Amino acid sequence: MRLYSIEAGNFKLDGGAMFGVVPKTLWERTNPADEKNRIEMATRCLLVEDEDQLILIDTGMGNKQGESFFRHYGLWGNYSLKRSLAEAGFHPDDITDVFFTHLHFDHCGGAIHKTSSGALIPAFKNALFWVHKSHWDWATHPNSREKASFLSENIKPLEESGQLRFIEGQGPLILKTPFPFSIQLIDGHTEKQMLPLLEYQGQQILYAADLIPTVGHLPVPYVMGYDTRPLLSLQEKELILQQLLKKEALLFLQHDPHHELISLQSTEKGIRMRNHFKFKSYFAKQ
Repeated sequence: MRLYSIEAGNFKLDGGAMFGVVPKTLWERTNPADEKNRIEMATRCLLVEDEDQLILIDTGMGNKQGESFFRHYGLWGNYSLKRSLAEAGFHPDDITDVFFTHLHFDHCGGAIHKTSSGALIPAFKNALFWVHKSHWDWATHPNSREKASFLSENIKPLEESGQLRFIEGQGPLILKTPFPFSIQLIDGHTEKQMLPLLEYQGQQILYAADLIPTVGHLPVPYVMGYDTRPLLSLQEKELILQQLLKKEALLFLQHDPHHELISLQSTEKGIRMRNHFKFKSYFAKQ
């Protein structure tokens, strides 16, 4: 098995929304805000190459929305999903499976492409699209709080493509999967978010998605305002961090533009980052 870190683009989100009830004077120490109170965010995917499978974990937000949409989210930097795949030596047509941690637009938008005629088609024509069945039901019948994150132009074409497949099971850990990794299920951020748990070169890695979007979210009480069940997020984060620390596992951070891969340590204030690494350089040394 080989893993590749795939940068799909950078954007910005409101810092208050990203840290919920945590005062700005605290969260701004790790995540400085711009003049609009937005913090810098990445959409970092993971590509898993294993025998005849090439699995892309999440796809970023894509580029099919209008100018006002992207202006609101303050796109910055030069990364794109297609370019990053090419730099890793792959083409979108090579992808056999797309694994969605969940269907918020910044995680699944890149899976659907808008043609010059306005048609919405899969960006990965040869891939199966994998979603947890309970999350699919949740996303296609959204609550009013999450509705703005579940965009019909991302979700409806998945259903119409004929390429949609479901993961089932209540977890919290699914060991038998169609992939060379297990799946940690969590429900605090949204119903049945799926976190890949991988064993790679003798090292356990958790793809943290929206459980721990940035280094600044390592403190257990630092929970996003977007979370639908924030008290459950507290419990999930504390338990998973303890498990990872015990196993000396690494966290792959999807949304932190400055910290890609981190190790953990126990401190008097709780579990915090020990070191941070570039994914490629860390495993080149192994």
